[in-house]
Amino acid sequence: MEFAQDATAPRGLVFFHANEGKPLATPWQVAALRAQAVAKHSLPDGVVLDCACGSGIQLAAYASTLRRPVLGVELDEERARASAVNLRTVAGHGRDEQATWFLESLVVAGDGTTADEVLKAAGPKETKVAFLHLDPARPRNSRTHALEEMKPSLNAVLEAWAPHFASSSSGPAVLLDLSPRLTGEQRIEVEEIVERILPGIEKTWEWTSRGRGRVDRLALWLGGIASSGVARRFVRVPSSLAERPVMLSTDTKETTLALRHHPPKRGEQVSILDAALIESGLVESWLASVSPNDAHRWAFTEGRRPQVHHDQPLVLSEQDAWLVQATGRVVELLTFALDETTVDRLVEVALEHRMASVKLRFDLDPAMQPVLQGSLDRQLRRRHGVREGFVARHPVADVLLLCVSPTKDEDSPPI
Repeated sequence: MEFAQDATAPRGLVFFHANEGKPLATPWQVAALRAQAVAKHSLPDGVVLDCACGSGIQLAAYASTLRRPVLGVELDEERARASAVNLRTVAGHGRDEQATWFLESLVVAGDGTTADEVLKAAGPKETKVAFLHLDPARPRNSRTHALEEMKPSLNAVLEAWAPHFASSSSGPAVLLDLSPRLTGEQRIEVEEIVERILPGIEKTWEWTSRGRGRVDRLALWLGGIASSGVARRFVRVPSSLAERPVMLSTDTKETTLALRHHPPKRGEQVSILDAALIESGLVESWLASVSPNDAHRWAFTEGRRPQVHHDQPLVLSEQDAWLVQATGRVVELLTFALDETTVDRLVEVALEHRMASVKLRFDLDPAMQPVLQGSLDRQLRRRHGVREGFVARHPVADVLLLCVSPTKDEDSPPI
């Protein structure tokens, strides 16, 4: 058991975790942004239910933002206790200890698939569910997993609670917070489960990223919280609570990006984009806005560094820049393999282009990457370069691409 300051939460908001719950807890910033998004929808009267609430961070965000009672259920008794503590902590932080939403909230240690038992524990008052949130546990150290490995199961939860949803013209409001590692086939399988239990309900898929070249969250928004006419949505969470997230959406069907390999050449542009933007299927519409009338040649579409080549620099707003890991113009083709014996050669070439910083943006042996990056940083720091850049890998030729990033005074087109 431990208390820990969430780096994304306001100062003084310290959360309690039990039984290794801290690595599994939703970051406060993500939880708060999600609660704010749910608050934009009109929910019927009733409680907010979280069937597998864990440490209760998301539960507390819903309660304090929606200003309505919550019912949390957690199978692990110690984590259920942590959830109750965190709910009280958030209420205290907002001076809401006497607010109705807090006084009528409850956390139950039990099985989230046994609706009748949970409601019995909640008391004699009839309880209707205005909104259901489910973030099932899944294997932590596996790149892929089956839907059956998520606990509690989607089938069991939806079937158990379907009779208890409050009446609404848009159908039950449900958010399924799923594994970001689900494949396209598994997403279809999830939709089939939902359609069988809640036929005809509207659906919006949402991919969330906090950067670092990874998909942090994949969620299915249903019924009363789905966005009409929006099949897919991408959310890029900013680094600060004071900033607004980037949101992109579309009603079009997902398309497959085609790889287009070509000989390496100086002068072309290389951009490495947010992996979640690629997986959301919204990258082509975004590229059309930041790189109009340009030919986009995809070098890599999978993994943490999706890489596209194009002829003109990207026209980026400040928020658009959050979706780009690196972008720049190819200034040199490096025909040698990069290792400890050749890193000095890269330094020499970088200095010829007045570079003060070069980041390695391609897959390397995890043990070797910090060694090479550290050597580059130390050697370039002592010189008098002024430009920044990166090294990417060409997809087919045995060539590395040294790229110079645009600056305010150089190579950056007007917005």
